[in-house]
Amino acid sequence: MYNAKIKIFVLLFAFWQQACVNTDLQNGEHNATEEAVVTQNSPKTKETDTPELTLQVGAEQLQDYLPILRGKRLGLVVNQTSTIGKTHLVDTLLHYQMDIKAVFAPEHGFRGDADAGEKVANGRDPKTGIPIISLYGKHKEPTAEDLKNIDLLIFDIQDVGARFYTYISTLHYVLQAGAKHNVPILVLDRPNPNGHYVDGPILDPNFQSFVGMHPVPVVHGMTVGEYAQMIIGENWLDNGLQPKLTVVKCTNYTHQTSYDLPVAPSPNLPNMRSIYLYPSLCFFEGTVFSVGRGTNTQFQVYGHPNFNIGSYQFTPRSGPGSKYPKLENETCNGISLERLNPSTIRAEGQLNLFYLLQAYTHYPDKENFFLPNHFVDKLAGSSRLREQITAGWNAEQIRASWQDDLETFNQVRAKYLLYE
Repeated sequence: MYNAKIKIFVLLFAFWQQACVNTDLQNGEHNATEEAVVTQNSPKTKETDTPELTLQVGAEQLQDYLPILRGKRLGLVVNQTSTIGKTHLVDTLLHYQMDIKAVFAPEHGFRGDADAGEKVANGRDPKTGIPIISLYGKHKEPTAEDLKNIDLLIFDIQDVGARFYTYISTLHYVLQAGAKHNVPILVLDRPNPNGHYVDGPILDPNFQSFVGMHPVPVVHGMTVGEYAQMIIGENWLDNGLQPKLTVVKCTNYTHQTSYDLPVAPSPNLPNMRSIYLYPSLCFFEGTVFSVGRGTNTQFQVYGHPNFNIGSYQFTPRSGPGSKYPKLENETCNGISLERLNPSTIRAEGQLNLFYLLQAYTHYPDKENFFLPNHFVDKLAGSSRLREQITAGWNAEQIRASWQDDLETFNQVRAKYLLYE
């Protein structure tokens, strides 16, 4: 009996001793690793670097806005990008038993699968039964009837930072309706993937359209929340209307923060390469050239059957998100930008006029390069860019013509920035 106790004691002591050794080894390995990291990153100090903080969009700040929503009848201006993680904002708010009376859908619809310019009909969401009201086509602004049971409008849509991307035009009409009918607006802000620069010609109010509502440059460098503040502050609403606006900011975001969109913002901007190229390539929409609508490389290629530069070929086909695309079923000769690294495009930090000027220079029928309806003027914000190109101006001359207006705009823009 006594010998058995001795053996048990010896075994327990051995286990304890080995545990101490293992702990010392683990601590030694941890300390050695920590010292290696500190030495590599900060050779003059042994203090560890501050960990990078996670960017959170406005919709994720539930603690900041759920108390505002309780007891209110809500209207949501949302689409497929209005998510918290992988959950749609509508589903999240229903989970918290919020009273959603209507969903208002912008261009491309609530689910984001309608073609550019396609009529989006009213209806009901099959998942929740909530009425869906289209804010595209002739019905751009919510009416008194639309808002009669609404106490608060929530705007949560991912923008891409170009003047001719129509979600900010929908924002204008939502703010205007809110002011007219005394319905406050809550903007859940999201990063602007092209928010790190400001560039392009300023819109002439004589060329105002749904693809250009305000006197801002093509790339305005503002989030939707900042832009909403500018619309109100600069009195761009009818009769200087002043809606009640609340913006729930993103956290840990600056205008230099690189942000990869988790959801495609529209059918023809499928990835970050297309989003970074979009402000430069969208001018082609006012020409006879295709930018790849009807292919799987939208806004990453450009070409025409009579273009004689480049060996790349593509053929636009009608399909979901691109019905009856320009140059449908015609083989286009052109240029592919698919191999460009998105971070390289982002680092340019300016509009790239090379693509448009190259196409014009090498297109044999220059008189018919721009569409007869001069849609390019609406995209550019005036007839000036088209006239400069046809007059033979180079990129440097064209860019120089924007600079004074850009300096003035940046002074105005600074008043409304919410982020560094």
